[in-house]
Amino acid sequence: MTFRREVEPRRRFEGMALSRAMAGIGMNFAVEPLLDLPIEDVLFFAAYEGIEKEDFRVLGILCKWLSLHSGAVNVDRLTRLVLSCTEAERTRAFWTAVGQWRGRNDSRFARLARAWPSDTPIDLMGEGTSFWVNKHGEHSWFANTSIRVAANTLQSRESDVASPAELAKSHRTYRERVTQGPSYRADMWAALSELPDLTATELARRTYSSIGAAWSVRRDWDILHS
Repeated sequence: MTFRREVEPRRRFEGMALSRAMAGIGMNFAVEPLLDLPIEDVLFFAAYEGIEKEDFRVLGILCKWLSLHSGAVNVDRLTRLVLSCTEAERTRAFWTAVGQWRGRNDSRFARLARAWPSDTPIDLMGEGTSFWVNKHGEHSWFANTSIRVAANTLQSRESDVASPAELAKSHRTYRERVTQGPSYRADMWAALSELPDLTATELARRTYSSIGAAWSVRRDWDILHS
């Protein structure tokens, strides 16, 4: 049977499950965290909650997380996920804005920065955005991007998000990305450290990777652990 690389998340996060998932990747909600979940899946559903359901508290913490941890994001995985999202236009526009924001200092975000085809920015707060922008100015993170955000809209504190050192202690995949770089290889290595008997096919599906890359990592793992 031909292997087909997966893009759609294996699990949807919403409600309490989303809060626990966000806590598991270092967003400090007062809930029991779900640990070692796919980072980009959690980020995607957090953005959907914040943008489509207008939960600006969630959106503020998400953006604070991105300001600290975007260097550890597997941008290829995130971009594939965003491009597959053809119906939630506001979510796609938001991630395009994130690509434009983080791409100022990280060229990996260039493709994500083109995910939303329109040249007209989406207003985060609808018709009220112009009033707040005129009063407070635009948020520096999202100035001249595909989404218009007033400076006082997204509230967050340093204590809302774990530091890189703290997150590396609690999240296996994040820790491996710090070691190897934010890649599918790092994710597969983390998966094998938890479940060393995974086949290459299971490994590829678990990490949204290609089968060729999974075979390579499976081989290298076996060499080092034989």
